[in-house]
Amino acid sequence: VYGIDTISLGTATAFVMECYEMGLIDKNVTGGLELNFGNKEAAIELLHQMARGMEFGVIVGQGIRRMKKLFAEKYGADFKIMKDIGMEAKGLEFSEYVTKESLAQQGGYGLALKGPQHDEAWLIFLDMVHNLMPTFEQKAEALHWFPMFRTWFGLNGLCKLPWNDIVPEDNKNTPEPAKVMAHVENYAKFYSAVTGRKITTDDIISMSEKVYNFQRIFNLRMGFGTREYDEIPYRAVGPVTEEEYESRAERYDKQLKNKVGFNPEGKSTKEKLIALRKYREAEYEKLKDAVYKRRGWNHNGVPTLQKIKELGIDTPDVVELVKKFQ
Repeated sequence: VYGIDTISLGTATAFVMECYEMGLIDKNVTGGLELNFGNKEAAIELLHQMARGMEFGVIVGQGIRRMKKLFAEKYGADFKIMKDIGMEAKGLEFSEYVTKESLAQQGGYGLALKGPQHDEAWLIFLDMVHNLMPTFEQKAEALHWFPMFRTWFGLNGLCKLPWNDIVPEDNKNTPEPAKVMAHVENYAKFYSAVTGRKITTDDIISMSEKVYNFQRIFNLRMGFGTREYDEIPYRAVGPVTEEEYESRAERYDKQLKNKVGFNPEGKSTKEKLIALRKYREAEYEKLKDAVYKRRGWNHNGVPTLQKIKELGIDTPDVVELVKKFQ
């Protein structure tokens, strides 16, 4: 029996298989494993190697971020393409949701403090399917409220599932069904009853803000925690290869025409890829700006001095650090 994270295992295995099929690595690198997609025997052998810390499994077990660096420096693999297809951010492999058509979920993964997982904000359904947050401001509000509320569960040692997996019968008729506010109000009541300290639903968010912002500042102290570390691989944003584009060409062509103002007729797939990428990357940067503003952070993704004072975490050492990034 192995204790292996299924998400990092699956995403890292997919990465090395794609690198293998692209010719970025070969059997000399993999120790003889033919890591084509669909080769289940090789995939199982790689799993055993990772769990036992042996052969090529030692390399894959270090994760995508380290593999990209190693493959480029030691074997001459193209780092640029690996950066695009290597599904990791902040050193953590992506949870298995395709975020290309959900800008809000791109932010949910890219702006999460510990990397791309759905613990902070799972917004893909609300955004992509129901289109409940069409504006940047609405996306930013969701990417503020949900991470803060979800942080509160961790602070109190509570499971999130009873909050939104089991909802009141009339929840769908409320102004914001996704928040399940009847349950949020109950959490405030329970906390008040247990501690003797009366709080409101707004207090729940402010409690979490103190911790969330302090965590961001701690990341800053460790050499991270700025805008550049909120980047995500382009595959999380749009199609990387011509094959990816052509698999949904009708959809992408329509977006180019209606959203970008780029006429795809007569253009090569390469030209269309470039135009779509420029647009989608710009949209993600705009989302960062909107979320930072909502959270009380500056353009570089660092809490402002005003914000840390408002939260009461403006200790001398915190102020000294944050001042350097204002």
